[in-house]
Amino acid sequence: MTRVVLLGASPGPDTSPTGLRLAALPGNPTVAERLRSQLTSLDPRLATIESGDVAAALRALADVAESATENLFIIPENSVVHDELIYQITKAKRGALALVAKEPRPEVTEEEEQDDNGPEDHVPIDEAEPEIGPNRLEGLPVRSRVGKSRVVSVGTAHHAVTRPNAILLGPLHVSARNAPILAETCRELAAMASSFGEDDDLVQLIVFGLVRKGVSVGIRGRRDLFYRRVTTQEEVNEAGAEMAGMDEDRARLNNAVKGADGFFTTYFVSTYSRFIARWAARRGLTPNQVTLISITLGVAAAACFATGDRPWMVLGGLLIYFAFVFDCVDGQVARYARKFGVLGAWLDATFDRFKEYVVFAGLAIGWVVSGNGDDIWILALAAIGLQSVRHLLDFSFGVANRRKPPSPLPTLPLDAPDDRQLRQALTRRKVERSQGLRGLLKMWTKAGKFRTVHWARKMIVFPIGERFAAIAITAALFDARITFITLVIWGSVAAAYTLTGRLMRSLV
Repeated sequence: MTRVVLLGASPGPDTSPTGLRLAALPGNPTVAERLRSQLTSLDPRLATIESGDVAAALRALADVAESATENLFIIPENSVVHDELIYQITKAKRGALALVAKEPRPEVTEEEEQDDNGPEDHVPIDEAEPEIGPNRLEGLPVRSRVGKSRVVSVGTAHHAVTRPNAILLGPLHVSARNAPILAETCRELAAMASSFGEDDDLVQLIVFGLVRKGVSVGIRGRRDLFYRRVTTQEEVNEAGAEMAGMDEDRARLNNAVKGADGFFTTYFVSTYSRFIARWAARRGLTPNQVTLISITLGVAAAACFATGDRPWMVLGGLLIYFAFVFDCVDGQVARYARKFGVLGAWLDATFDRFKEYVVFAGLAIGWVVSGNGDDIWILALAAIGLQSVRHLLDFSFGVANRRKPPSPLPTLPLDAPDDRQLRQALTRRKVERSQGLRGLLKMWTKAGKFRTVHWARKMIVFPIGERFAAIAITAALFDARITFITLVIWGSVAAAYTLTGRLMRSLV
């Protein structure tokens, strides 16, 4: 469950367009009516906060945060947004997440590139002076500095920020563990409300406080989904027409595919499995039913391998490939149709191993049936044992890593006039984290920006897609001995690589 907080009219000249209607959408709803209908599935008892009085609004939000036992989703009432974007933000696992839009970078002329005293942006960020940004974007003051993954600093009309480059669009998700910090921050901000300007947005002020309290506020853009705040009927008409012209279902389908899959899964399965998932979801198939299809195909592949005959081995290779395809489809159906359950997660994890091991048994039986001797069982047991140990290590490290507290970020008093001290503290933190084992890990992480290195790192860990591909190809083209030797050698390299990396991460 998520606690939803609707923010009314923001301070300044803008007013909440509760009576403006989205004529381009079915039913001609008002902006407020549509947003409320979108949010009632998350929280039927929406909390609404009028934000005309900043101090009162902040105190009201503090009261909501203090009593909340679930995650909080804060959004302005004058928002026109896709359902899928709300879903993606509220399902984020970050401690806090804000929707942002970056200011377009100004084009630099050839003369400016050659001029040592050119644009201010040529000054290194560490040497730039904090400023109160005069620019506006989509009606909001550009007073936030964002990096690659989080909000670095936020300013106000009286609090300077180093080289602002973005706006906070409105939606803000805060996890339950950060709710007490949110409540405390809002009360402190309310006490200093006279320090803010008339055009300071309420969401901007909240994030301003959270960042200075050391909360890591992650960022995401709109990507292929729509969000806009509206204040006039003309803006509402433009927003409705633009949103209606965007394919929200395609974005939802793309989001059903994991973004961190391996090379084989990304290029040889997910390119089309998502369309199978949509077809299955629209016909009422559940993720568990798709899982059963995958299991059936895996058992059928094992039976083909058990014959030891070349035509059946080729067929087994095809069946194990499609068993993996449907193994991907079941998760994509769950994410696309939003049908999640403990049973489904357990079935998926358990029978992934079952399919692998029953195929190992089928390959070994086929080798023996073909008259090649029973020493193949040594390789089969080695492959099973190695994979079992790897899964045990993966599970135990994941549990231990979840217990590890996040690395704290620097803090800054709310009344500090600029973020200079915060930037200096972040620079010191960056230097400290670039030394020793941590520096080595960071350098290896940065190397991932090169696609060759990125995919090499994905493949070396021998994920399930690569394992099933190795089984299908080697069994169809060669024999069971080659399959097991491939699994043992590649699996051993993967085990050594992952174990080394996890030991290093455990020591930093």
